[in-house]
Amino acid sequence: MSDPDPAADPETVAADCDVVDCAVGDRVDGVATVTIRRPAARNALNAQVREELTAVLAAVEAPDSGVRVVVLTGADEAKAFVAGADVGELRERDMLEQRRASERPRVYETVADLRQPVIARLNGHALGGGCELAQACDVRIAHERAKLGQPEINLGIIPGGGGTQRLVRLVGEGQAMKLILSGELVDAAEADEIGLVDEVHGDGAFDDRVYELAASMADKSPVALEYAKTAVRAASRMGLDEGLDYESELFVGLFATADKDEGIDAFFEDREPEWEGR
Repeated sequence: MSDPDPAADPETVAADCDVVDCAVGDRVDGVATVTIRRPAARNALNAQVREELTAVLAAVEAPDSGVRVVVLTGADEAKAFVAGADVGELRERDMLEQRRASERPRVYETVADLRQPVIARLNGHALGGGCELAQACDVRIAHERAKLGQPEINLGIIPGGGGTQRLVRLVGEGQAMKLILSGELVDAAEADEIGLVDEVHGDGAFDDRVYELAASMADKSPVALEYAKTAVRAASRMGLDEGLDYESELFVGLFATADKDEGIDAFFEDREPEWEGR
């Protein structure tokens, strides 16, 4: 793709992409659906996917994008969310090349640190780098046909996109060890049981639930959403006392916003708030 215009909206940036789509407000106002579309490779993460996804998410994060919530998914025709990294690319790299490719921020950090909430719509397999991409999202909703896992050990390597760190925080050390050391896959029901995903649904309810949840988030103050996500993310990165102090600072900071006053006024006046995002 050509260098994106920093002032362009997400759909315009995506229109210049070959393997990443973006639709804003097609299902819910303020919700962007970002789709990885590489069906022949089951949406595997190669350099092009990472570059285009990073560009689209940068446009999504722009203050004037109008996006309050992101739904990240894979093309349904691939029957996968993201089936993993591009193994061919991995085979061709030596250590120095991989070290450069592993420099942060990578696409995983881009997703995790996005100011808006990100819902992973796990419409199929999420393996290796795909499972790590799902872990970087804020909420994971899986279709009942989905399978998840970290099979890197079968290739003589280990997860390198955050799987040894984020997975432990989601499912605990024992379950993470089991998945990473065995390379075994789990179905959506087991992933739900161990906490790797947050909800599982079949055809009739899957998309309805994804966008129902997205709508309930998009209906909130954008600045409160950002602060809340930042505070919750900090819980796995800070000690309790440090985290409590950080939460307090964010909480107090919201008292300088117009949205705080609007939210409380709307409560007392028994009406829907009209958020300004500031």
